Amino acid sequence: MHIHMLGICGTFMASIARLAKQLGHDVTGSDFEVYPPMSTQLQEIGINLIDGYNPKQLKPRPDLVIVGNALSRGNPCIEHMLDNRIPYISGPQWLGDNILFDRNVLSISGTHGKTSTTAMLTFILHSAGLRSGYLIGGVPIASSCTADLGESEFFVVEADEYDSAFFDKRSKFLHYHSNTLVINNIEFDHADIFRDLESIKTQFHHLVRTLPKSGTVIFPAGDEVIQSVLDLGCWSNQSSFGHLAGEWQFQMGDRNSQFEIIRETLDGAQQGTVDWSLSGRHNVYNGVAAVMAANQAGISVQHGCEILSRFPGVKRRMEMLYSKDDFFLYDDFAHHPTAIETTLVGLRQKVGKARIIAVIEPRSASMRLGVHNNSLGQSLASADHVLWFCDNIIGEGIHRAMDCSEVSYDVIDKIDLLVNRCLDFVKSGTCIVIMSNGGFQGLQAKLVGCLTT
Repeated sequence: MHIHMLGICGTFMASIARLAKQLGHDVTGSDFEVYPPMSTQLQEIGINLIDGYNPKQLKPRPDLVIVGNALSRGNPCIEHMLDNRIPYISGPQWLGDNILFDRNVLSISGTHGKTSTTAMLTFILHSAGLRSGYLIGGVPIASSCTADLGESEFFVVEADEYDSAFFDKRSKFLHYHSNTLVINNIEFDHADIFRDLESIKTQFHHLVRTLPKSGTVIFPAGDEVIQSVLDLGCWSNQSSFGHLAGEWQFQMGDRNSQFEIIRETLDGAQQGTVDWSLSGRHNVYNGVAAVMAANQAGISVQHGCEILSRFPGVKRRMEMLYSKDDFFLYDDFAHHPTAIETTLVGLRQKVGKARIIAVIEPRSASMRLGVHNNSLGQSLASADHVLWFCDNIIGEGIHRAMDCSEVSYDVIDKIDLLVNRCLDFVKSGTCIVIMSNGGFQGLQAKLVGCLTT
């Protein structure tokens, strides 16, 4: 079958393309200004890419078009597809119908931590010899591959609440036929498609309703928002975890990089210790959830913890780009106040009194609309200085958001000026953390280039 994909260079769509190629389909695709790293990976496995959306790419007529959720009416290819009745489908539905329907699916959902937890769980299963399939919304440091069909019955998928396509406004995760579902957290985000927190909770409620009776929901104990979703109706097993709370408990060790997981059962306690290189309480929660989900696939607590101790991390999740003479440059995906706060708190715990400079691009729809301005300033308390990169219109909201913060800051609207300002802070005893869910106009590479020449 010839499958053509519109919007192929996003992480999710590129992963779908890889899976379709593995199934033996002839896969082509297009995107606006075809861009790496996904474009490079796709070309390496023989997928032909087209730059732009000229309708000529749909001739000869493909058997099926998979439409990315960034595409909408008015796009020339979309209009040609509809006018000529070319069969089409969303990426999440294609994934659910063609790959996940007859697999044992372990889905990782939540506002934060999806990519890291999905990567952790995949790492545990693969290291334990269970060659699960997987789709991760980021690039694991241990592998440049974001998706694979796998060889076992299990499939690990990052389960996003964002909508599926312009013609399907259901959340992606409703297509995934989950058996085990991790809900890390639920907060208001994606203000471009959700009115409020209640509308997001409705989608999670629909997701919980799709789990079989034999399935399991894994969630942090005491989370009132998640509990309110489960209280709307849950017909599956429930398994909670927390710091000295829940069925599965964790407690911190002597170092911030060490924690113990304990599960009380009728046959006695099962426990294991994780000693790793990651920082932050949020990663501890992600790690516990991954060990619990792996246990659903038959991996013991002790074995899961031993493997997780070797987990190297995910690119752009506090990924160290450069270090010299007690100066460190990190790259992180944080783009929501909660993610920003937990990342900076974790770094503060790790580096003590070292100076922390946060460099932030408010790029998400929620951030640009100013939805999080009331909590944004407070989320930066662990930083010593903040460099905001945005235009003057968004900058007005940033100034209001920082009124309640004691942290000093600059608002900069040109990338060259930002590079130079970052270089002002390059000195021993300083950490610079770049935070964005986008390309940041190549800031990371520009800084590394300056630091290594």
